[in-house]
Amino acid sequence: MTEPLLRTVTRTQGNNAALKDGTVTPHGFRFDFEEIPVLVQGFRRMVRELEFDVSEMALTTYLVAKAHGVQFTAVPAFLVRGFHHGAVSYRVGSGIRGPKDLEGRKVGVNRGYTVTTGVWARAILAEEHGVDLDSITWVLSGDEHVAQYRPPANVVPVEPGRTLEQMLADGELAAVIGVDIDSPDVAPLIPDPDEAGFAALRDRGLYPINHLVVVRDELLRERPELGEQVFDAFARAKAVYVDRLRTGSIDSPNATDRMYQRVMELTGADPLPYGIEPNRAVLETLMKHAVDQRILDRPLPLDEVFAPGTLDLTA
Repeated sequence: MTEPLLRTVTRTQGNNAALKDGTVTPHGFRFDFEEIPVLVQGFRRMVRELEFDVSEMALTTYLVAKAHGVQFTAVPAFLVRGFHHGAVSYRVGSGIRGPKDLEGRKVGVNRGYTVTTGVWARAILAEEHGVDLDSITWVLSGDEHVAQYRPPANVVPVEPGRTLEQMLADGELAAVIGVDIDSPDVAPLIPDPDEAGFAALRDRGLYPINHLVVVRDELLRERPELGEQVFDAFARAKAVYVDRLRTGSIDSPNATDRMYQRVMELTGADPLPYGIEPNRAVLETLMKHAVDQRILDRPLPLDEVFAPGTLDLTA
């Protein structure tokens, strides 16, 4: 019997490179990879049109889509993790001295309010610095991938013709989240953000998840074993990458490779654990923040969030 060819979007990165180059092949199906230069455009196409069979997806976008009935379901292969202490930037000399100074002000957010980096960055402001998030007006540069989502009243769009970069330069915004500005006048609001991220991992186990993998529900109904097969393929590819990290056999490690190596040094463990159980605490933490930030009405049960057949898998 011919194995199905699944139209798939995922950015080429260390932990899935073995799938892209054919070193690892899936069992029971084949990937038909489509390259999308701006990955978030693929997220939108999947959320709004179910355009792909399998897709990398931002975690919070997925949870919002799931809460609004979008017909795809995740497998617990967490492709992207990272730290977000450096996501909040401010204008040097603006009078902003620290995170508490954002209260009662306007803060820009790149793209939508539900963007996962923004959720984690706001969580850091609240948990580590005591910032009252409800006192801030969040100014968005774009809209949400999940069109049905309605943000809280203190979330507003940027005015037509304006940009977050210009509003920050003009002093209309106290800070921005997730906006890359190459200027000596703009700096991270949290000092030494890389070390702050590793300190959060060391001191309280904060190791944020950004992306996972989703599969169209129609396919999961037709082939109940598909969720496990997709998980297995991504897990075997990840194992190749982690072995290369562990043995130092990556010729020219990039910033992401070095970050995962540092995580491995700090924890003594796989820096990219897959499966619900090894990630239960961080998933429940993200869910709590999404509720607190009025992105979700309630936490979603994890056995409803992930595909049947993958609930007990780990890698």
